[in-house]
Amino acid sequence: MPQKEKESIISQTVSNYGGKLMSYIRPKVKNTEDAEDILQEVWYQFSSLTNISEIVNVGGWLYRVTANKITDRYRKKKTENLEDFVYEDEDGSFSIKDILLLDESAGPEVKMFQDEIWKKLFEALDELPEKQRLVYVENELNDKTLQEIADEQGENIKTIISRKNYAVKHLRNRLRKLYEDLKS
Repeated sequence: MPQKEKESIISQTVSNYGGKLMSYIRPKVKNTEDAEDILQEVWYQFSSLTNISEIVNVGGWLYRVTANKITDRYRKKKTENLEDFVYEDEDGSFSIKDILLLDESAGPEVKMFQDEIWKKLFEALDELPEKQRLVYVENELNDKTLQEIADEQGENIKTIISRKNYAVKHLRNRLRKLYEDLKS
């Protein structure tokens, strides 16, 4: 593809999707600077494609890449939402912060412990099939409703609910095992 044609496609795509993607990203991150960084990464990845004209659904591609970049950003900033994660079992529920004793003044041992919990959580997330992981991250970390996720992915709400349930079951099992290991 000639460079001029590629530049035209990129320019038109940025014009068509720039504002929409920023509106999609902004509520999911802490500040505008993070949103701009993510959008910049998406545009860089898009402009680096060699087969840009072969993408059938440019909007779908852009939103999928954007969602992945947001997920990557959460992985890099693991400890920011720790207190929001809740584990539930048949006997009730407890927050991971109950396990972690989040008192920052407790010292480096607690910090090391926190890092290990986050490492295990993201390992468990990485074990999930991509579609289950995406639903879980979008719903739990990005505060999207399951209906919003269904609409964005063009899926039936029941499919999205099922994916979330499988993800939750997997994470519960991994956290239960981790909790048992910690008790012993």
